[in-house]
Amino acid sequence: MGSGEPLVVLHGLFGSGDNWLSFAQRFAVRFRVILPDARNHGLSPHHPEMSYPLMAADLLELMAEQGIGAAHLLAHSMGGKTAMEFALTHGEQVRSLVVVDIAPRAYDPRHEHILEALCGLAPGRYLDRREIERALADAIPELAVRRFLLKSLTREGSRGFRWKLGLDEIKRNYSRLNEGLAGGRSWGGPCLFVRGENSDYVREEDRAAINDLFPAAEFRAIAGAGHWVHADAPGPFERLVSGFLV
Repeated sequence: MGSGEPLVVLHGLFGSGDNWLSFAQRFAVRFRVILPDARNHGLSPHHPEMSYPLMAADLLELMAEQGIGAAHLLAHSMGGKTAMEFALTHGEQVRSLVVVDIAPRAYDPRHEHILEALCGLAPGRYLDRREIERALADAIPELAVRRFLLKSLTREGSRGFRWKLGLDEIKRNYSRLNEGLAGGRSWGGPCLFVRGENSDYVREEDRAAINDLFPAAEFRAIAGAGHWVHADAPGPFERLVSGFLV
């Protein structure tokens, strides 16, 4: 949507481009905003292989199809690692990079309980989203997380639901999604790392590794925000990003 310099927004694990729709509508007055779904997410095809190099290649293909020579990248969590990998391998096609609440290091498998809960649910048995929300409550007690996950449900004909997520594919490749990015490379373009003050995804000790890969990186923390920075503090987040993307 919109027009101007291209801005590609990459969502996180279990999400979709729709998560950023309200943000994109506001930024479309200045940019041509593209909201892709990652493989095995949203409306994108399911694929048995999933890794950051592969998703960076997906982005390269998307930009070629859209006639985009270079774009600003704004990316959250899993999307942030994809964007970092893309900048490190196709740096000439990145105007600037905003990475939201993720570092390039390896992470512990903190989403296993979510994967198990979603894979163990048969959404086709339910006729009401609220029933599914309640069925997930024991495994996923955070209401906001459950409602976020339910955005990846879609109606299956006139009865029941199905996941748009490629859950089997994500589960099979989950260890690869937790891996760190390869070192020995760097991209020196304008780069902003934004973290939520209440999130533990980016720590003070991550700065050195980030600067090794992105020597021009700037760092900002947003007060009162957790991992979903753009949802927890939309106003401060949008002002920060808008000021950076000049």
